[in-house]
Amino acid sequence: MRLLVVEDEAGLAESLRRGLSADGHWVDLAHEGHRGLDLALTGGPYDAVVLDLMLPGLSGYEICRRMRAHGDPTPVVILTARDGEYDEAEGLDAGADDYLTKPFSFVVLAARLRAVTRRAAGPAQPSVLQAGDLTLDPRGRRCRRGPYEIELTARELGVLACLMGQPGRAVAKQDILDEVWDTPHGIDPNIVEVYVSSLRRKIDVPFGRRSILTVHGTGYRMAPDGG
Repeated sequence: MRLLVVEDEAGLAESLRRGLSADGHWVDLAHEGHRGLDLALTGGPYDAVVLDLMLPGLSGYEICRRMRAHGDPTPVVILTARDGEYDEAEGLDAGADDYLTKPFSFVVLAARLRAVTRRAAGPAQPSVLQAGDLTLDPRGRRCRRGPYEIELTARELGVLACLMGQPGRAVAKQDILDEVWDTPHGIDPNIVEVYVSSLRRKIDVPFGRRSILTVHGTGYRMAPDGG
């Protein structure tokens, strides 16, 4: 893979470069926010970005938001010392695909990177999933509500594909974890709520719809008519 690491702590950045390079990956480094955003948008294409949050110049949150605003779907794994649940929620809402806190296991980071790039490539699924005027092309990573294109992160796309692939059926949070997360063990199933909330803000709220329904005590159900 070709990877971009945006990390202002020079020693850690170099350690990540050496470790990922030893795994056979090509790694570019940026130690400042504006440089990181510039590389992310013009230095690629990258297979994934490893992104710190607290950066000089431009925060990791803002880098991620601007990448998504530019239509850049490159998977982003946030790597940060900020371990609060609201920090994680903000990072995911900004468009990140995964969130790993420091101190971290390099083995786990490498696995997370493999996982987000596999999901970005898309599993073998029907070419297009549809619920009313809501359509999802998992392979092309494209989502539309009628004529309107909707930008989704790789993780959001996986959650939506899981629900749209089983229209009208209640899908448990744990089942969504097992299907969308490659390493679901030890992860609180309630993290699924963060992604469902983000999806609702993107595919339902702007259109006055309710396509993802809560099934209390179980999980979620996709309305077959798209809400």
